[in-house]
Amino acid sequence: MIQTQTIDPKAIDVMEECSRRSAGESIVFPEVVQKLIGVGVEFYYADLYQHTRTYYFPNGESYTTQKQELPNHPISDTFSGEGVSAALKMIQRGEIQYREFLRLIQVAGTATYSVYLAGKRAIYTGRKGDNYVEWFPGARP
Repeated sequence: MIQTQTIDPKAIDVMEECSRRSAGESIVFPEVVQKLIGVGVEFYYADLYQHTRTYYFPNGESYTTQKQELPNHPISDTFSGEGVSAALKMIQRGEIQYREFLRLIQVAGTATYSVYLAGKRAIYTGRKGDNYVEWFPGARP
């Protein structure tokens, strides 16, 4: 766990809670977004190799969560934006939960993803830098 001296302990609690509850499938993405915005997080980076998240604040500070206990799935060498899009549609419709979503995006070649709260989009990136951009529902310019 990495943290700086000036991050509010309440913000750390919220970041850890969002990571833990996502892994435990007891929170949905819109709730995560609201909680993180509420403590000043600008964006976060999810590492699917390490199952960690690093949260970034506008002042340049960051906080990395402890590794989450999630199943390790092989990350495909070939990236499929269509596969990522299909997994996103399934989770948005409530057909799958977070762990299955992670499995599907890893099968589609996602190694990392970044969620830009103020920018209202997420970018899913493959092992070779290929990527897919998903706008938050209703946010596409």
